[in-house]
Amino acid sequence: MNILLRFAYGLVAFASMALIGLALAAIGAYYYVAPSLPDPESLREVQLQVPMRVYSRDGLLLAEFGEQRRVPLQLDQVPERLQRAFLAAEDDRFFEHPGVDWQGLTRAAVAVALTGEPSQGGGTITMQVARNFFLSREKTISRKVREIFLSFRIEHLLSKEEILELYLNKIFLGQRAYGVGAAAEVYFGKTIDALTLGEIALIAGIGRLPSIDNPVTNPERARARRAYVLRRMLETGVIDQAELDAAMAEPVVSKVHGAQVRLAAPWVAEMARREMLERFGAEAYTRGYVVVTTVDSRLQPLAQAAVRSGLRSYDQRHGYRGPLARLDTVPATLAEAATLLEGYPEPAELRAALVLSVDEEGAGVLVRGAGEARLAFADMAWARPYIDDDRAGAAPETTGDVLAPGDVIMVRAEDEAWRLAQAPDVQGALVALDPHDGAVVALSGGLDFEYSKFNRATQARRQPGSAFKPFVYSAALERGLTAATVIIDAPVVYDDPGLEDTWRPQNYTGRFYGPMRLREALVQSRNLVSIRLLERIGINFAAAHAANFGFPPDALPRNLTLALGSGTATPLELATGYAAFANGGFLVEPYFIDRIYGPDEDLLYRHEPAWACAACEIEQAAAAAAPTETASTDPPPEFPMVEIEQPPRAVAAANAWLIDSMLRDVVTRGTGARARSLGRSDLAGKTGTTNDGRDTWFAGYNGDVVATAWVGFDQERPLGRGEAGGSTALPLWIDFMGPALAGTSASRVPQPPGLVTVRISAETGELARAGEPGAIFETFRVGNVPAAAAPGESQFPAAGEREDDPLF
Repeated sequence: MNILLRFAYGLVAFASMALIGLALAAIGAYYYVAPSLPDPESLREVQLQVPMRVYSRDGLLLAEFGEQRRVPLQLDQVPERLQRAFLAAEDDRFFEHPGVDWQGLTRAAVAVALTGEPSQGGGTITMQVARNFFLSREKTISRKVREIFLSFRIEHLLSKEEILELYLNKIFLGQRAYGVGAAAEVYFGKTIDALTLGEIALIAGIGRLPSIDNPVTNPERARARRAYVLRRMLETGVIDQAELDAAMAEPVVSKVHGAQVRLAAPWVAEMARREMLERFGAEAYTRGYVVVTTVDSRLQPLAQAAVRSGLRSYDQRHGYRGPLARLDTVPATLAEAATLLEGYPEPAELRAALVLSVDEEGAGVLVRGAGEARLAFADMAWARPYIDDDRAGAAPETTGDVLAPGDVIMVRAEDEAWRLAQAPDVQGALVALDPHDGAVVALSGGLDFEYSKFNRATQARRQPGSAFKPFVYSAALERGLTAATVIIDAPVVYDDPGLEDTWRPQNYTGRFYGPMRLREALVQSRNLVSIRLLERIGINFAAAHAANFGFPPDALPRNLTLALGSGTATPLELATGYAAFANGGFLVEPYFIDRIYGPDEDLLYRHEPAWACAACEIEQAAAAAAPTETASTDPPPEFPMVEIEQPPRAVAAANAWLIDSMLRDVVTRGTGARARSLGRSDLAGKTGTTNDGRDTWFAGYNGDVVATAWVGFDQERPLGRGEAGGSTALPLWIDFMGPALAGTSASRVPQPPGLVTVRISAETGELARAGEPGAIFETFRVGNVPAAAAPGESQFPAAGEREDDPLF
């Protein structure tokens, strides 16, 4: 008995000494590692890597940029069932232990003793927070010791709820998704509150091995992990058996979803990304900046649709270039055929398809992602064989003239049917501004951003052709000429030292029309009148005047070809120039970023543009000129006398109004007459076609929207016979402006003071005599009204007459 008692005392003493030893070892270990432990106080103000998000002006997401996908959430925004799913799977004693679960650590220690290898077992959620925020993921005993002590510190500093919130936002869940909010978007394209129980369990099961347990990489492993999480939820009382069975029956269907983009404006989003990178450097991708652009969510889809429709129309006019590929034999099974279609690019909402059979009525096809379908002959009847840009072959008479079994083709969905299509070789752009302040309200930089990221609206410097003429005519008005000034449209030959060779310019029609008033010359886009006009007013003067509209001076050639738009401009620059005619003569600065918010939703930047208001200016000038009265019963002015910051002037109000009236005639009865189809009285604009038809343009506006459309090849070549600004670019502009202005009232700037309208001779431009037949009305600046010609006199200038200019 005494022996047993002494043994018991010895055992107790040994255990006590062991415990004391362990305690001293723990204390020693703590003081050894404590100096190297990071300060968990930083968790209170932790900066999670959050991608930059770009929005339209009315709050629709355009794009997200950043290496890590993350949607930061407060704990009360995370569904309780999702919280408990993670707790059941990872740490069911989370709210009971002090940061370290000794039971789990004991299991891990036994594993080390049995295998000789350290493992990651025994880790609590607090320990994972310590590891994810401060430590490496190496599996060593020293790292585990540091993790344990750091976990105690975190538990002492933060509440359990704060720790869980950090964990759910930080955890990596595969496919660039960090945090549960991002995982819901990435795997299921949903917000976190829309997840089913099965989807919740799938997400909660990913954290152990996120790169291989996620449902995109390995659906079967994800299914097994889901089953484990659901069982743990059942065991911990989170769900009942019926809920488990229903969740287990859900199919494991997942794919990588991008950010939930609600408005397609990829070129504007890319412009914003570049601007943010320039402002903030690489931090732009990680600090959670929010960029609000000027894009209008109603107008932006119209711009992209107009460009695609216009390019398709051009492309089909020039014929069918044939299938993407032609197989010798049709695959034996649809599965094999579907595999063959993988890898073909599908720009601009087109789909790759394989022709399975042909008959008199059409063709049977397999459409990638849509299965078998019929292609009626009527839906391929446009497909005359392409010969070159000027010629296409005869119209097809049978399906076999176009397609054969084994052809890999492109199709597009239209009116609940599939139609033969092809990706256009030609490119185009459309940009629209608010002429009052320069805000970019819509922009399409090409056919398809994923197909070509080059932004033709802002980066393509092309010759504007006749679309540049209004700026030359504006310079002429500034020189004292008028819309009634007559210049002869006749052949001319120049040996201009600024040109390489003798130059014999011609009109687009190849004909000559004799004496012509400037208004008619602009309306009909007469090249020879424009050249003589430039010669008369001086090249340097005209170039300097055009620079006032925002054109870079070095993009304007100092020779007579300037009259025909041989300089270079982007569609955005041309739209900016035309905005001055739309707003009464003000030079607005185009902009596309309205606001920038920081990580804490604090406003970092707001663009405060000057506001062009010609009517305000007129009202205020009239009020200033009116005699002072002690009392008035008149209603208050439409535009009260308030201080507004006006943009700088590009040109005087009278000059802008006169050019505007001439450009309205271009639409009413000139080269832009196709725009009359919109049935509006407030439209103005000008076509543009360059030499050999390499570039086609239409720039036009009303008082609220100015838009420029361009069509051409990236690798410059003629667009082909019959392609001009009025037939190629103008349809894009019409397709945009029609719905853009639908339901709005007519809008144009009011006539400014200092103008007078009189009757003139349509032939000579001189003041009409009383009772003169065929007289017309024309508007002039006060002081520029022509006199009536005396018998035998003419206003036509002598040959070679021009203003002094250092160039000559």
